[in-house]
Amino acid sequence: MDGEIDHRSTRRDFTSGELQRNQLSDDPFQQFAAWLASATEAGNFDPTAMVLATADASGQPDARYVLLKHFDARGFCWYTDQRSQKGRELAANPRAALVFYWPEIDRQVRISGSVEPLGEEDAEAYFQQRPSRSRYSATASEQSQPIPNRAALEERVAALHRLYPEDNVPRNPAWGGYRLIPDHFEFWQGRRDRLHDRFRYQRNSEGVWMIERLMP
Repeated sequence: MDGEIDHRSTRRDFTSGELQRNQLSDDPFQQFAAWLASATEAGNFDPTAMVLATADASGQPDARYVLLKHFDARGFCWYTDQRSQKGRELAANPRAALVFYWPEIDRQVRISGSVEPLGEEDAEAYFQQRPSRSRYSATASEQSQPIPNRAALEERVAALHRLYPEDNVPRNPAWGGYRLIPDHFEFWQGRRDRLHDRFRYQRNSEGVWMIERLMP
């Protein structure tokens, strides 16, 4: 097996639409909200899934999918165990990038900026909204740490059910949230013949979002 890919059988053209400057909101958060709604309406099965890219203190990059849980004009938020690899990387290097891709509408959004931890109040409020089984799992797991086998992991969850049988498992203080505060957005619309439409938003010195078209 040599890993070669037959691009003739996998290649496709992008035919869903176009993107012009006059179609863009001056506010990138409003533009993102509109595209997220379009992806949902188009039937994307997990429109809030996003790649979260981080790097450690030495610059070694890493990436994984997480779920966007909420956003507003302050930034984009997700939750995780702060002892995880991404948590340790964000502690050492509090900058990150997000990527959303919605193939049903041939659109991609890239967002980068600084990252701050959410407060305990936010973490507790979201933790209590999670399904019961997810709360037990989150408390049982020391995310990214080795464990000898699946049975050991399941026993940790079972032990918590015995200790907290009334569905009142507490949140581990290490489980919390993060907010990415954007300084760049890019909205990408796939086009025929790889002449894609790309627009970048970035703040100027007065804090105003400036928009420019990029070559594909």
